[in-house]
Amino acid sequence: MKIFDNSFLTDDITVIAGTDEAGRGPLAGPVVAAAVIFNPDVEIVGVNDSKKLSEKKRVELFPQIKNYAVSFGYHVIDNREIDEINILQASLKAMKNSVQKLSVKPDIILVDGNKSFEYDAKVLPIVKGDSKSFAIAAASIIAKVVRDEIMKKLAMEFPVYGWEKNKGYPTKDHIAMVKKHGPCPYHRKTFLKKIL
Repeated sequence: MKIFDNSFLTDDITVIAGTDEAGRGPLAGPVVAAAVIFNPDVEIVGVNDSKKLSEKKRVELFPQIKNYAVSFGYHVIDNREIDEINILQASLKAMKNSVQKLSVKPDIILVDGNKSFEYDAKVLPIVKGDSKSFAIAAASIIAKVVRDEIMKKLAMEFPVYGWEKNKGYPTKDHIAMVKKHGPCPYHRKTFLKKIL
């Protein structure tokens, strides 16, 4: 993964940022994106696409990523804004804003997926980037851990939906509870149209 990132290094490109989001699919809660920059020689054992890692492993890697990063940032977009601008636009906005929070300006931004955003540096979408790029994978872990923590806190406010387990994703139990109790203020109304 590190070899993939370093293949972009040239005389003009010395600072590489990776960005990814977590939470496109859930029925509730925010979408969270993160961006990370590492020095070219930094490698952290175990970093991979966050979806391929256990929650325990992600939580273990989180402080290591923060410690070894030259800079990192994350941005949260809540369910109301997701309903207003749609999940794709919210994801792209969250990624762009997470890059803007970096203390170092990147020369190139590797974005997970096939869409990009306008920025005053080169932006390169990488399909399945979270399993190819070290920086994108690290960003995916930060975004996922931050989002999971948010959902656990929201679960204390609305325990009926089981968010501490399902993190807002459309599990059978979550859908059943939405049908039984109705949505709460943290549900994405546009995501519930097929259910309710």
